[in-house]
Amino acid sequence: FMSLSRNNPGLETVLKPIVPCDIQFNYRNKIKVIFLPLSSSLLTKTHTSTPMLATTPAHALRLRYVVPTRAWLHKFRCSSSSSAVPLAHLSASQLSGGNNNTLKANKEENNSEKKTAPYYPKRGQTVELVCESLGFKGKGICKVDGTGFVVMCDRALPGERFLGRVTRRKGSYAEVTKIKTLTPHRDLVEAPCEYASYCGGCKAQNLSYEAQLRAKEEQVHELITHVGRFSDNNPGLETVLKPIVPCDIQFSYRNKMEFSFGPQRWLPVEMLHEREDGPVSFALGLHAPGFFDKVLNVDKCLLQSEPANMVLAAVQDCWRDPQLSLSPYNARSHAGFLKHLMLRTGRNVETGSQELMVNFVTSSYKPELLKPLVDKVSSIPEVVSIMNNVNSSVGNTSVGEQEYTLYGKETIAEVLRGLTFQISANSFFQTNTHQAEVLYKLIEECAGLKGDGSEVVLDLFCGTGTIGLTLARRAKHVYGYEVVPQAVTDAHKNAQINGIENATFIQGDLNKIGEDFGSNFPKPDIVISDPNRPGMHMKLIKFLLNLKSPRIIYVSCNPATCARDLDYLCHGVEEKNIKGCYKLMSVQPVDMFPHTPHIECVCLLELS
Repeated sequence: FMSLSRNNPGLETVLKPIVPCDIQFNYRNKIKVIFLPLSSSLLTKTHTSTPMLATTPAHALRLRYVVPTRAWLHKFRCSSSSSAVPLAHLSASQLSGGNNNTLKANKEENNSEKKTAPYYPKRGQTVELVCESLGFKGKGICKVDGTGFVVMCDRALPGERFLGRVTRRKGSYAEVTKIKTLTPHRDLVEAPCEYASYCGGCKAQNLSYEAQLRAKEEQVHELITHVGRFSDNNPGLETVLKPIVPCDIQFSYRNKMEFSFGPQRWLPVEMLHEREDGPVSFALGLHAPGFFDKVLNVDKCLLQSEPANMVLAAVQDCWRDPQLSLSPYNARSHAGFLKHLMLRTGRNVETGSQELMVNFVTSSYKPELLKPLVDKVSSIPEVVSIMNNVNSSVGNTSVGEQEYTLYGKETIAEVLRGLTFQISANSFFQTNTHQAEVLYKLIEECAGLKGDGSEVVLDLFCGTGTIGLTLARRAKHVYGYEVVPQAVTDAHKNAQINGIENATFIQGDLNKIGEDFGSNFPKPDIVISDPNRPGMHMKLIKFLLNLKSPRIIYVSCNPATCARDLDYLCHGVEEKNIKGCYKLMSVQPVDMFPHTPHIECVCLLELS
């Protein structure tokens, strides 16, 4: 308003005095605080350190301490309850900062604060970054050059210096999209897959396998140390945290792949000029990262077997033919027929040769429309089963409401630890059969069964019973719990196929156990727990702490929730008045899925 001339008649009546607020404190109805991982650096600094990119338990979170800008406010806030200085006892000059000494002190304090003030980039801002390590879901943990501010970037790899554009800010860290690489990352290799730059399935292909193992091992050790509260200073911790077990086969290791149909293939920005319309633009492949409705067309996947790629190529060769009247399902309009193509690879028990199951997931049952595809795919020698799961819901799941056999048999077989398992279209089975042998052998070694048939095993989240059945041969009895009814049915069938009679499988939700849980089985000598990614519910953890089984083997596909649950079992939960009673004996990371961020861990706990 200074641009208005002071000589303007009546200006003094235009510019009104400011309206004061009668309440100078306790007036805000909303406050936002920031949660950060507990770190020694947070006790002395106001800027953030590297955030834990994982599910962090409540005890590991503290409020960030912000230095007050006024001396009197700092004095008031830092006073203990027993020696608090009432506001009435502070002088007017202290309250207002009116005297020169206070002003000078405030000025020095403000200058000091400016030097250590945290750096917060704005959305859309371009920043220069250096990737320091890999974090949760394989995202690069980076720092803004010269500031220490933490940023997460997809497809950034350790040692890489690049330019990134800020897409989102989440309190103490931000997310960016990589624009341009300035200096390549360490351990650079050429990705063998033509889709590696766009597909989210195995985005670490251009990082050497040795570097992938180092990153995964480091991530597990960091989470166990910080989230699990197993300090680096803990004597013997170096013997507890084992080196990661590598996978001998880095490609063609998956026995199950699920591809999606879409009405418009997704193209990266540099290929948008190739966009076409009509059936030629239909897509069969994998979802573009971050999109439920965009499909990257894939003609070959290096993670699945060669016979599976032959089936994929055969379907790609003919399904777009207008004469077949096959329409891809549109995830937005919910119109269309073809939803998914699922390929499962098994093994002939007698010959050891590969066998394939092909599962077409459709929105309705129209076998006459699928017949041309069935005829073409069934000509491939390895294909022994073609199924049709009908899913009429608008969801994106491949599990059907009805299931029909279009060709061959209803199941395929696989051999694991000397046992034969029948696998149906929707059965859960370890995706990497070769590495599952290694994983289950480690579990058997941790179990340490005497072999005299005297010990009881409780198998929680048992799936189709694979772990429990491999232990049943040396145990007195195995009791398995699983929430999925079809998996329990498959577990009973697998026990019957292998002539195992000392295994009982029960359908039940372990996240909703009641007070009577545990009344229908004897106290186990060994507990196996293999939960899904969210980990174990607090009700189950309380049950295990009260049960006090001599040994617990925790098998995890998410090291973050694994570290949290190990902390609860060993250290307890102070705010819930729960005491831990176990000692962590070993943590063994296993690389089940090369070129992906996923890690499996086998942890042994013993009653302390």
